[in-house]
Order: sequence, then structure tokens, then C-alpha cells
Amino acid sequence: MALDAVWTNRFRSMLTILGIVIGITTVVTVSSLLTGLQQGITTFFSEFGPDNIFIGRYSGDPNQEPRVNEIRRRVVGPEYAELIKRLVPSVEETSVTLFLPGIIGRSPITAKVPGFESDQVSMLGASASVFLTNPRNFIAGRPFTQEEDQRAARVCIIGPKLAAALFPTGGGVGQSVTVAGQEYAIIGITEEAKGSFFGENPIDRQVTIPLSVARLRYPGIDRFSVTAKATPGRREDAFEEIRGVLRRFRKTPTAAEDDFSITTADQIIARFNSINGLIILVSTALSGLGLLVGGIGVMNIMLVSVTERTKEIGTRKALGARRGDIVMQFLTEAVTLTGLGGLLGIIVSVLITLIIGKLVPALPSVVPIWAIGVGFGVSVGIGLFFGVWPAFKASRLDPVEALRYE
Repeated sequence: MALDAVWTNRFRSMLTILGIVIGITTVVTVSSLLTGLQQGITTFFSEFGPDNIFIGRYSGDPNQEPRVNEIRRRVVGPEYAELIKRLVPSVEETSVTLFLPGIIGRSPITAKVPGFESDQVSMLGASASVFLTNPRNFIAGRPFTQEEDQRAARVCIIGPKLAAALFPTGGGVGQSVTVAGQEYAIIGITEEAKGSFFGENPIDRQVTIPLSVARLRYPGIDRFSVTAKATPGRREDAFEEIRGVLRRFRKTPTAAEDDFSITTADQIIARFNSINGLIILVSTALSGLGLLVGGIGVMNIMLVSVTERTKEIGTRKALGARRGDIVMQFLTEAVTLTGLGGLLGIIVSVLITLIIGKLVPALPSVVPIWAIGVGFGVSVGIGLFFGVWPAFKASRLDPVEALRYE
């Protein structure tokens, strides 16, 4: 009888379902986009190495401006790598990276070869040991050696997307490229990185030159970062030992906070997940307003339905229908409406997510199973919640009065 009532009033039912569809679509789509972004960034930071510890002058992204309370910190220089490797027994290797700004001498960094040019490029200097602390696979060529770093050889390694932009027909290793006005010989092209940030990994468009070359060419830049690779299973010990060594070396007062940044990939991921979780919660709550509106619409329609079918309810009760039977009939009708809305909303949200993934590859999107389950469960729950009052109102009708109703 409930399904017959839904089918008999098809147009009204469709309008009622539409509110639920819009609410569920919004919730599931937002959850999918944020979940995809979270997975991409988690993989992005995981590639930094499970045993690595990162030491720098400032917290946060080395390419961004430092926080106000960190501006006066002393530089964390290349000498820290040697100090840590010598004094911390739980560290097996260290490396140094110098991050170069995107604009040097009022001009953005560009990479040029005869006939092609790209301004989608970042640049950094690194010690040869960086390929031990952060191993990378190569599609062509090799990493530069310690000897090349020591003699300041003008060689470089480029990312795969930059290689594709500069050498669309393939190749690149053995060729020369001009980056920020200086010519370098390309000796290696790395494989595409697994992780991404909004669908793009800056490493794939990166030019890496020997640290000695970067320091000679850009002596005024001091955005150094030291990476310490702990022996397997001893990262926590290495973390505390490094922190103690640096505090003594920098003569940090006992009661004072660290005047340097020390972190791991897990800590970075945890901080991001806490922020992303809050964003998901707020976005879902805002999207849930659409479901609230849809639920109110369901209640309104069910109240109208009870009024319209008063004689029917009176007839059923006169023939022996109990209160529970009437409640079940109208709850079933309400849940049918919202359940159909939930199913359609899930289908629409999956289609929208797939379309966004195709049209905007830089925006990762993954439809999580939990979002589908929660979406359908919430839609059914809305039917139960907003259908209870109309159902109980119908069950409390006096059969004599109901039969007299016109």
C-alpha cells in the first residue's frame, strides 16, 4: 500500500525525492573530493621516506615566508649534516638541500632548450647523498656523484614532466638546458612521483643541481634543509638524539622552545589529516543543511498524505488494523521516498566525481565506500526521523471520526 501511494502520486514523490537527491549528492561529492585530496597528499609526503627526519630553520614549507616568531632564528647550514652524522649513532646517512626561490633577480625561473621553453619549473641544489636518503628511480640517465658535487660540475637532473615539455619527441639525457640563465648538462631524468598535491607533484617539474653549484651561483640564499636517515627501527631514538645535539650546538636555553624545526613525514601527514578532517566535518555539516531541507519536505508531504487519506486510515482501522500497522505503512512510505532519493543521489554523485576527475585531472577524486554507506544510511534515517510524526498522527486517528471525514 505504501509503494502504491508513492507510485500514484508520482510527480509529488519526484519533487520530494529531489530534495534528498541534492543533499546526498552534495555530501558524497564533497567527501569524495576531500578524500581523494587526502590520499594524494598522504602518498606525496610518504615518499619522503619512513626513516627520514627533516631539520630546517623554519617550520612549514621552505619555499614560503617564515612565521613572524621564527624570523630571527639562526641559519641551519650544511655543517649540521656532518655534525649529526658524526654525533648521532642512530643516523646512517645525511643530506643537504638548498631550496631556491621561484623568482631570482626579478625574473621567474625558466628552463630553455632550442625551440622549447617552460616556466613551470622549480629548482634546488642538493648534496649527492640526497639520492641515498631519498632514493629516486630514473627513466633515463643517473644521479650526480659526490665527485661531481665536490668539483661543482654544471650538471642537473630533471623531472619527467619538465623533460616532456622540453623534449616532446623524447630524449634529453646528454643535452644542455639553460635554467635561470645558466647552462647545465642533463645527466638524468627521474620517474614520475607517486604522490600529488592537487594532482600535481612539484618534483616532476624540478631541476636538481649539485649543492656546491647552487651555493656558488646563489651565495645569498640560505634556505637549507637537512635530511637525516635513521637506521631501520630507530627513528624515534634518532629524533630525540638529533634534537638534543642541535639544542646543545645552538646553545638553546633549557626552558626555551626549539629554535629550529625538526619533523618527520608522519608528523606532517598527521597535521594535514587533522586539518583535512576538520574541513570534511565542516563541509559535511554545511552540505547536511540540504538534507535537512529535504527532510522537512518529506515531513510536509507525509502530513498532507495523512490528511488526504483520512478515510482510508479510518477504513483500515475499522477492519482491524492496529496502530503499529498504520505507523509501519506511513514509515515505509517515507523511507521509500528518502531511500530512492539516497540511491539516486549516490549515483549522481559518483557520476559527478568521475566527470570532475576527467575534466580536472589536477583535482584528485575518490568515492570512498564509507561515504556511500553513510549517504544511504542518512537518507533512510531522514525518512524514519521525519516520518515518525506523520505516522503516529495517522495511527492516533479515531476510526469513527476518520470515516466521517470529507
